[in-house]
Amino acid sequence: MKSTISVREVASALSLKYKDFAHGNKSDPLEEILFILCSVKTAEKGYQRTYKALKWAFPTRSALARASVDAIAEAIRGGGLSNNKARSIRIILNRAMDQFGSLTMAPLRRWPTAECEAFLTSLPGVGKKVARCVMMYSLGREVFPVDTHCWRIGRRLGWVRPTTKDGRPSPLDMDRLQAKIPLHLRFSLHVNMVSLGRELCTSGKPRCSECPIAHLCPRIGVSPKH
Repeated sequence: MKSTISVREVASALSLKYKDFAHGNKSDPLEEILFILCSVKTAEKGYQRTYKALKWAFPTRSALARASVDAIAEAIRGGGLSNNKARSIRIILNRAMDQFGSLTMAPLRRWPTAECEAFLTSLPGVGKKVARCVMMYSLGREVFPVDTHCWRIGRRLGWVRPTTKDGRPSPLDMDRLQAKIPLHLRFSLHVNMVSLGRELCTSGKPRCSECPIAHLCPRIGVSPKH
C-alpha cells in the first residue's frame, strides 16, 4: 500500500497547487478528438491557435464534413503535420457517420468502457493516450491518460519503469501506470501532472526547488533521466 499512499500524497499536493485545471479540453467527444489531433507535435499555444483556425474555417461540423482534405490541411497548416491530421479528420468524420448516422460521438457515452476504448483506438491518429483523454474529459470515465508529462513525472517518482528501448511508454506501460492510480484520483492527478510537467518538472531543466512534490520525489539531487 506504500505506492498508493504516495499517489494520494502527490495528488493532494498537486491539486492544492494547480486546482485541477482542465487545460481547455472539450466536453463533447468529437470536439475533443479534433482538439487533440490539433495538438499533436505542437506546443500548447500553437495547437490552441490551430484548433481556433479549424473552427474559424469550418464553423459547423457539416461544413467540415464537406471540406476536402486539402482544404482542412490548409486551415490547420500552422500546427504541423497538417496533411496527416487532415486525412485523419476526414476518416474520423466518415466513421462517425457510418457508426452513428450523424457527425457525433455522443452515443459512446452509453458504451462499456472497454468497447469505447477499442472503438476510439481504431480511429486514425487515436492511440491509447488520446482515446483515454477523450474518455476522461468528454465521457466521464475514470481512466488515466499517460501523456509525455505524466510518463516523465511517473518515472521520476519511481512509479513505473519503461519497457521500450527509447523510453517511451508502450500501451502496456500505460496500463501499468494507470493501474497504480485510484479511480477517484485519475482526473485530478492527470490534469495536475500535465500542469506540473509544463511549468516545473520539464524534460530539460526541472525546477525542483519550486516543485510542490519535491519532498516526495526520490530523484531530488540526482540528474533526472528523461
